[in-house]
Amino acid sequence: MSRVARFSVVVCLLVLAAPAVASAALRMPIGLQDDPAFRWSDDAPAQLDLAQQAHASIIRTIVDWYRVAPSRPANPADSFDPAYDFTDLDALVQNAEARNLRLLITIWGTPRWANGGRRPNYAPTRPADLTAFAQALADRYSGRHPGLPYVGCYSVWNEPNLGIFLSPEFGASGQIVGPRIYAGLYRAAYAGIKAGNPTAMVAIGETSNQGRDHPLAGAPVSVAPGTFARLLAQQEDLHFDAYAEHPYATRPNAPPTERVNWPNVTLGMLPRFEQSLDLWFHRSVPVWITEYAYQTNPPSPYGVTPADQATYLSQTLLTLRADPNVQMFIWFVFRDSASAPWKSGLITQSGARKPAYETFTALAESIDGDTQTVSPIIPPLLALPAPRFAYSDPVGEPIGVTYRIYDRGNLIAFGQPQVPLSADGEVRFLADFAPAAGHIYTVVADANDIHGNTIDRTLTLVVQPPFPFPRPRAAHRSAATETEASDHGPGRHHRGGLGTPGQSSRPNSSAP
Repeated sequence: MSRVARFSVVVCLLVLAAPAVASAALRMPIGLQDDPAFRWSDDAPAQLDLAQQAHASIIRTIVDWYRVAPSRPANPADSFDPAYDFTDLDALVQNAEARNLRLLITIWGTPRWANGGRRPNYAPTRPADLTAFAQALADRYSGRHPGLPYVGCYSVWNEPNLGIFLSPEFGASGQIVGPRIYAGLYRAAYAGIKAGNPTAMVAIGETSNQGRDHPLAGAPVSVAPGTFARLLAQQEDLHFDAYAEHPYATRPNAPPTERVNWPNVTLGMLPRFEQSLDLWFHRSVPVWITEYAYQTNPPSPYGVTPADQATYLSQTLLTLRADPNVQMFIWFVFRDSASAPWKSGLITQSGARKPAYETFTALAESIDGDTQTVSPIIPPLLALPAPRFAYSDPVGEPIGVTYRIYDRGNLIAFGQPQVPLSADGEVRFLADFAPAAGHIYTVVADANDIHGNTIDRTLTLVVQPPFPFPRPRAAHRSAATETEASDHGPGRHHRGGLGTPGQSSRPNSSAP
């Protein structure tokens, strides 16, 4: 996006080499989670370089509240209070966005001073303490503080249907209480995030793939994700932009198509889970897949061969590409490390690339992007995520955009507007064409600023059909789902602007 100069020669030349877009396909952000590699390692910037080269566009990180605030801040809503330590998180945000990588921040882990001296998996005694922390966090990365870029995606708690991450899950008589406790956590964090950054998107859930729904002596405490979400939907005053799920296979070598007993949720059960979410929450619920992976053997005895890891990754991404309700995909992790027990990296500990690295790179190049729903006839206002410019340029700085719009591979519109950089790290421009109802278009946008920084992004535009919403739901409903409710709710919408027993529930470095 070219600032004062408007368009550099480089960007103009890119216009002349327009790609052959055979047909429009739905796109979504494809990303990675790996705090040991991207946040804590000595070569974190180099690892982020590799992630960028692999065509990732978003990085998920877990922010441990208890580590950031080991003692109670005097002013907890102010991230610059001396009790807070955001040093490594600041570096991640800056290093990632300098490489045009967006951030998804997951809040987890209560400090002992906030929950009566218990472990991090217990909720705070006063929800207001979590609200204040979430506000401080979201404000810090709201784009209002020089040197600290904008972060626009958040989620609340990690795998709250597992006792190792949220406790208690059951009451004294064995009744399920985890969803109610989580609802209180979520409301508190959501209020703080929105107070600190009203434009941020917030996901609820972050549930693991399976659970037992009843306490069993000697076994890990857990609630099935379907049960957890159903009971969560019965709680009041829950506002969210997406439901985050971790639909891992339940056995180390089970394929992505694995189907399991409901209400557990693997990738093969995702369509039923999506339909159920719509029914329970009485709305069309977008889904973010914020963790998914396969370990490899070697080095893990619980893994698949490196070749099978690549095959399963390909099957997963192609399956999700065909699901218009899934708006994000995050692979866990990027590089195997000695400090982390989970060995699902696309790169070995020594730095060698597994076959899955090339698979990820090729598919991310064709799938990564954003899908926006627009109205027919009206020239659409399009949003281009631009973390690289948010990192280097002040709000309002002129950015030059060159866009090309394709319909079934044919170039139908072209423009070169100059627009200001928005406070939320996006570049918004009006596309000078009239979308036809029911069509799907591909937008290829290149942009540059006065410093010579450039970005390119592919968007898919889905034009609303020529009949009013709500639309009827697709007919492929299972008989079991039909019994869950008679209210089918709104139809599916398109993507918006934006372990195993002993091994199935993936270990987390933040586990208490």
